[in-house]
Amino acid sequence: MIASADVRVGDVSGLLLRPADARLLYVLAHGAGAGMRHPFLESLAQRLADRSVATLRYQFPYMERRASRPDPPAVAAATVRAAVEEAARVAPGLPLVAGGKSFGGRMTSTAQAEDPLSGVRGLVFLGFPLHPPGRPGDKRAEHLAQVRIPMLFLQGDRDEFADLNLLKPVVKRLGAGATLYPVEGGDHSFHVLKRSGRTDADVMTELVQAIVDWSRQLI
Repeated sequence: MIASADVRVGDVSGLLLRPADARLLYVLAHGAGAGMRHPFLESLAQRLADRSVATLRYQFPYMERRASRPDPPAVAAATVRAAVEEAARVAPGLPLVAGGKSFGGRMTSTAQAEDPLSGVRGLVFLGFPLHPPGRPGDKRAEHLAQVRIPMLFLQGDRDEFADLNLLKPVVKRLGAGATLYPVEGGDHSFHVLKRSGRTDADVMTELVQAIVDWSRQLI
């Protein structure tokens, strides 16, 4: 049985999806251009629930207001912190990991680097946005050196927001606690080309398996 419940995360909305046999809760933030009910996150949350991983998705304030411009990092990081606190309240005793899609993942690591998120054992990034498209660089990853918990980077090898030739050395510098999982043929949204012989559903299965395998080692 999988229970779904609307929750409040500070002043914004959240959605808890918790299977009866949950062994872990992933505090899951959305990307810059779509909210917590985006089909990608809906599918990921459902498939994780099928594998005994609960999720708490939530909105950033700008998305709640239906504004186009993302919140400043300080506001976003405060929202991440509120979401983690709510996750601990609604699922006491469940181990926590946090992160999310693109912007949401980066804001989670920003919060963690500034002040460790209480109870969070690791971070999971779904397409870490290392740089804007066409402007390669690794400045956005500088704060990751201050993160002292394990990190999993799930990254498409066609992601225009993260040249793997730049991301690989970043992850290597972070040491044994950081793991890079390249997704063959995936772009920033983890879409794959038809000629690859794989489907987006295949990739989703791969992402979920990678998260499950990594989290088993974590807890």
